[in-house]
Amino acid sequence: MTESPLVRLFVILAALVFLGLFLIVPLVAVFTQAFEKGLAAYLAAIREPDAWSAIRLTLLAAAVAVPLNVAFGLAASWAVAKFEFRGKGLLSTLIDLPFAVSPVIAGMIFVILFGRTGFLGEWLARHDVRIIFAVPGVILATLFVTFPFVARELIPLMQASGKEEEEAARVLGAGGWQIFRRVTLPNVKWGLLYGIILCNARAMGEFGAVSVVSGHIRGRTNTLPLHVEILYNEYNFQAAFAVASLLTFLALVTLILKSWVERKSRRSEADAASG
Repeated sequence: MTESPLVRLFVILAALVFLGLFLIVPLVAVFTQAFEKGLAAYLAAIREPDAWSAIRLTLLAAAVAVPLNVAFGLAASWAVAKFEFRGKGLLSTLIDLPFAVSPVIAGMIFVILFGRTGFLGEWLARHDVRIIFAVPGVILATLFVTFPFVARELIPLMQASGKEEEEAARVLGAGGWQIFRRVTLPNVKWGLLYGIILCNARAMGEFGAVSVVSGHIRGRTNTLPLHVEILYNEYNFQAAFAVASLLTFLALVTLILKSWVERKSRRSEADAASG
């Protein structure tokens, strides 16, 4: 079925208008507002101590959450795709849980569990352990909302690759670690990198769950998204957009890396098919 040139033109124009209104215009607005008062004001907003504290905490949360999610995603996807065991369906369902639960609800659950009046709050208080309204709570919330990304990228790839190569390696005398490192991992390396990129982007941009558990303590438990909200609520719009431009830049870098990984993955698949 071939569409007329008029229909194709209309579809293309509609797509361009949509992208312009919902992608290009917001991007231009963010950077225009960020530099509205000049480069000096922009740099001052970025160098402000509370902004640096938010940057450090955001990087810390991502630095903890991403490696843990990579380890979990590799282990879970290998188990689901390569083995049969009781509870396999339950594990697959639990992996998707953060997609089904609102981040705000997830944050509230952590407060109910670890808050001062929560189920474990009294025990934590006796042992002088603070999770809610402290850095561990921010990291825990970030970890929860991001842990499906790596696993969900790898499970379909491992299922599609089958078990034949691993079984052949086992017959040839390879151990479990050798099979994983030399057979399984090379087959899913681009999917793994893709999942890491998405996981890192979500970790740095998470708002809902982190907002609930952080307590909005300025200079201590605010991540970049929370710091932007505080500045905006204080009508400090230029500083809010200046800090938001860092997250916008991260989003642009993520899109570029995502496109690069997709191209490399397609080229790798084409080479494998031709070979």
